[in-house]
Amino acid sequence: MSSAASNEPVSPTLVTMIPGDGVGPELMTSVKEVFRGMGVPIEWEEIHISEVSHQSASIDGLQESMSRNKVCLKGPLSYPEEGSEVQSLNMKLRQSLDLFANVVLCKSLEGVESRHSDVDVVVIREQTEGEYSALEHEGVPGVVESLKIITREKSLRIAKFAFDYAMRHGRRKVTAIHKANIMKLTDGLFLESCRSVADLYPRVEFDAMIVDNTCMQLVSNPGQFDIMVTPNLYGNVVDNVAAGLVGGAGVVPGASYGQRFATFEPGARHSFATAMGRNVANPTGMLLAAANLLEHLGLYPDTVAVRRALASVLRDRKVRTKDMGGQATTTDFTKAVINAAL
Repeated sequence: MSSAASNEPVSPTLVTMIPGDGVGPELMTSVKEVFRGMGVPIEWEEIHISEVSHQSASIDGLQESMSRNKVCLKGPLSYPEEGSEVQSLNMKLRQSLDLFANVVLCKSLEGVESRHSDVDVVVIREQTEGEYSALEHEGVPGVVESLKIITREKSLRIAKFAFDYAMRHGRRKVTAIHKANIMKLTDGLFLESCRSVADLYPRVEFDAMIVDNTCMQLVSNPGQFDIMVTPNLYGNVVDNVAAGLVGGAGVVPGASYGQRFATFEPGARHSFATAMGRNVANPTGMLLAAANLLEHLGLYPDTVAVRRALASVLRDRKVRTKDMGGQATTTDFTKAVINAAL
């Protein structure tokens, strides 16, 4: 059991929550109910930001909340493809909080059927520059330019983050994903930076792979990968491929880290708007992200309790949402996790 089972009262920790769009609010309800049912000492400060809802808080309001709480549980954010700003709300969030490192944990789960059963890959993505720098313009009618920005400073920073992550978590290898054979200056700088950092970590194996070959190798032989460190766009592609290998968007947790703040969220950022309000979304990935948030806060007994209850439900295979081959609702799955903890 979690903190609620202890005789000693635990002061609740205040955490920012962004419910998000699509099925995000339903997934957050699942987390809140599981935490409440297990006595996890968390209080939520909800900040509703969105590009598709008319009722949205400002980035300034979110920054104020994060300045107080430092940690956030975040749902997926949708964005309108037509008539929107070049820089999306997600991009503004990462830039304003300097959430430079996105970490997606793609690991096979017992009880979740997938093509491979031994996947355990961490995708670490630099997410404040690259192709997502929001520098696009139409110089003449019919000709659009988009600038890809790669800097030595941010390449070194994400490479060091990846190797430090490997050391902290007992990982054996870091693979730099690139396209330096074509983008010789930008990806060449990224690859050079990764190599220079690798020299400082002789206990961690380092190699590099071109991004298109990476995708093929990932689906055919995922066991060869451990940690992948990537520029912005490649990481977004690769982590979605890896998510598909372990059961899909509903079962993969992610997080974004900066020097001062951390946000925890689903690893595959799909809002699943077509399922909104239908009570069919799989809360596994969000619950895993929430457990990782608890670990980040040092609430280790609660972390173990949530992970153990969730693993029990997945292993049992009696309560499965549609994406896992069952007919259970989000509510059914949530109740099963709570019951498994009792």
